[in-house]
Amino acid sequence: MSSVSRLSVNVNAVAMLRNRRNLPWPSVTGLAAIAMEAGAKGITVHPRPDERHIRKTDVHDLAELIEDRFPNKELCLEGYPSPDFLDLVEAARPDQVLFVPDDPDQTTSDHGWRFDRDISDLEAAIAKAKDWAVTVSLFCDPDPTAPAEAARLGAERIEIYTGPYGACHDDPGRAAKELDKIVATAEAARAAGLGVNAGHDLTVGNIPALIARAPFIREMSIGHGFTADALIHGFAESVTRFRKAMGEV
Repeated sequence: MSSVSRLSVNVNAVAMLRNRRNLPWPSVTGLAAIAMEAGAKGITVHPRPDERHIRKTDVHDLAELIEDRFPNKELCLEGYPSPDFLDLVEAARPDQVLFVPDDPDQTTSDHGWRFDRDISDLEAAIAKAKDWAVTVSLFCDPDPTAPAEAARLGAERIEIYTGPYGACHDDPGRAAKELDKIVATAEAARAAGLGVNAGHDLTVGNIPALIARAPFIREMSIGHGFTADALIHGFAESVTRFRKAMGEV
């Protein structure tokens, strides 16, 4: 197995299942450890204000787990740059923060930043995170004009929203068009000097076409599709399956 990995496992769904009974299982840290032991590059979580899945305590537990047992792995926190979220980033000091333009009531992140709107709060949040030595990524729609705006604000990476591509699982023609948009955005980001991440509704079925067109993508954050796969194959085996889809194993 290659030592290089793009896979960051999002464990939000593990926390959501745990919270149904408010018991210690399934263990967020336990399954995160299995994923990293199996070869994932790190863990992503999106702690929402209502703590409907990941809780603030989970963030601190994961940060401690990585510091103590997996110092070569990474923790990514995803969230809207509210004062409470920024306090959590400052306390946990993840390797990376992904700022998303989510309303607190959204089910999941479903669009990138609208850079033509007021972004003064976003600029301030980016500056704070960089002061804390946290790598900053911005969630962007598959739009080739977005990376230049992200770079102008001071971001170091973007994460391209791949939901529209993932939604085309039964429509190859539309999937090809959505893939073209993602690749064009990824190439624009690379030209702007940004690192390129991708995430949302990625699966072992649709990753190979993406990575073949954009092999320079450095991270894929995968939660729902990974968890669905792991319910059949197990966490460790699903890490291998996704890494095979990425051409890493």
